[in-house]
Amino acid sequence: MALITTKEMFAKAINSDYAIGAFNVNNMEIIQGIVEAAQIEQAPLILQVSAGARKYAKPVYLIKLVEAAIADTGVDVALHLDHGEDFDICKKCVDDGFTSVMIDGSKHPFEENIRLTKEVVDYAHDHGVVVEAELGKLAGVEDNIKVDARSATFTDPDEAAEFVERTGVDSLAIAIGTSHGAYKFKGEPYLDFERLKKIHELIPDTPLVLHGASSVLKEFVDRCNQYGGEIPGAQGVPEEMIREAVKYGICKVNIDTDLRLAMTAEIRRVLAENPGEFDPRKYLGPGRDAITRMVQHKIRDMLNASGTK
Repeated sequence: MALITTKEMFAKAINSDYAIGAFNVNNMEIIQGIVEAAQIEQAPLILQVSAGARKYAKPVYLIKLVEAAIADTGVDVALHLDHGEDFDICKKCVDDGFTSVMIDGSKHPFEENIRLTKEVVDYAHDHGVVVEAELGKLAGVEDNIKVDARSATFTDPDEAAEFVERTGVDSLAIAIGTSHGAYKFKGEPYLDFERLKKIHELIPDTPLVLHGASSVLKEFVDRCNQYGGEIPGAQGVPEEMIREAVKYGICKVNIDTDLRLAMTAEIRRVLAENPGEFDPRKYLGPGRDAITRMVQHKIRDMLNASGTK
């Protein structure tokens, strides 16, 4: 089995009303936990690397760990750069063997976003790599991406259609109300489904991507807090909303916070109940198992969006 692109994955998903999970990775245990879940569920899988992960673990370590996971499990994996901020980073990841890259030009004016995205698309396509771009801005914080709620701008459907036509991008991340981090909503959760429907109507063949899509399940927040954490009032995207979004072109659902919460909650529990423990394997192992269970749950939920599995 091998590293693959997302092109075939998305072609199947967009015509079948299910979504593929894209899970952020930072170390060996997280990679192992995610890939084991995909192996058990026999599900398509995207592993993605953010700027923070590249800085923390170094790209070569992450690439080799992903390659080892493929060799160990036989799972096909798309390796994706998450939130590439400029052409040079995207080029480096293409040259290093990533099969998918995201160029995030959403902070730029519309025309500059188009120019930058087209530059990345031209280089990546010449090397057999697919490209995701972003139009609109999500509120919240993810690594070095910080956007306050007042600066968050929902994606304009007409601009989305023009953007895809002029750039040739393979998939498009859109802003319809999600945000990065564990605090996605201050009041009732809300996604602009009418906007999503309009975007999908205008570009029905373009796979759409939902960033900031962790559900921040209460059980993991409560467990973190029970064992010494301080995460009051965290709130994510209800899973029923994600299932609804999948009906209108969402093919890729990005998940990071849920992984962090699941792993941290379990590590906190192990250390609290075993205060004399200092062997990292004794708490990282259970943390890895928690990742596997979480990812299995998310995969089942996304593949069952329309009764697919």
